[in-house]
Amino acid sequence: MENPLKIAVDFDGTIVEHRYPAIGKEILFAFDTLRALQKQKHLLILWTYRTGKELDEAVEFCRQNGVEFYAVNRSYPEEVFDEIYSSRKIEADIFIDDRNIGGMLGWGEIYHLINPNEQPDLQKELNSLPRKRPFLQRLLGI
Repeated sequence: MENPLKIAVDFDGTIVEHRYPAIGKEILFAFDTLRALQKQKHLLILWTYRTGKELDEAVEFCRQNGVEFYAVNRSYPEEVFDEIYSSRKIEADIFIDDRNIGGMLGWGEIYHLINPNEQPDLQKELNSLPRKRPFLQRLLGI
């Protein structure tokens, strides 16, 4: 990708269901989409309310699901927060958060908004689906 984006992603309610301080179940296609964006060389930033042990658990959960973040709760890895000279606001091109006006979009829709020129190959998708034999063939054991 010529111009990778910095994408800040919330955790609770965005990557996983809200169960804070526990970790909820993955939201459908969250990790698939994040891995695809990572593969395209976009810089992913975990941007979450979590701190301490809960933050470490969230980062590890994402790592176990194949997502490594460029930075966590900061604009770049080396950033040191200083209340006098720094803002808590993350510098990013896109923010993905369940608290957006209008609510959380589905991860498939998010992917296509970031990659508007990518068209799914419908035939490839259809060929990848498991094939079932027609009903009568299954019924008669043919």
